[in-house]
Amino acid sequence: MTTVAIVGGGPAGLSAALFLAKNGLDAVVFDTDETWMHKAHLFNYLGVRSISGSEFMTLARGQAEDRGADLRSEEVTAVESTDDGFRVTTGDGEYDARYVVFATGAKRDLAEELGCELTEAGTVDVDLSMRTSVENAYATGAMIRDQEWQAIISAGDGGAAALDILSEEKGEHFHDFDTPADVPEL
Repeated sequence: MTTVAIVGGGPAGLSAALFLAKNGLDAVVFDTDETWMHKAHLFNYLGVRSISGSEFMTLARGQAEDRGADLRSEEVTAVESTDDGFRVTTGDGEYDARYVVFATGAKRDLAEELGCELTEAGTVDVDLSMRTSVENAYATGAMIRDQEWQAIISAGDGGAAALDILSEEKGEHFHDFDTPADVPEL
């Protein structure tokens, strides 16, 4: 069983995977690389002057993998609750996880089928830590924000979900704050 299954590998999913993996939790990202980021060009992403969405995704995937995230090129067809967490079904198999993070852009069907409550606007209802109404299930990015399609907002949502999961797993409020001495050699 993995600790966290992340459904979607755009900025939200990869941000969650990065935070989780670099802090010692198993994080598996299921993604088919069909993110809208391939149509984007980032001029308004803090710390980035100008980068194509595809180049950004290559860098983000590499960063998450370098920190230990497991990226799988598999389409998720179902997510269901189990006694121990969740079962994620893909065309290649079934995977069990204690937590699930939905990062599927505006595609809300998997979260809705799991039983996550929706808002009046039709978005997935979450709290400030990205928790849904289903215990240990999180939703991020465009699926929780009506018509707000910003990579930097989505990445922050993924980080918020990851920090909440890390806090739960460690039994205390967790901060991910690095100093230059913390930077590993790659």
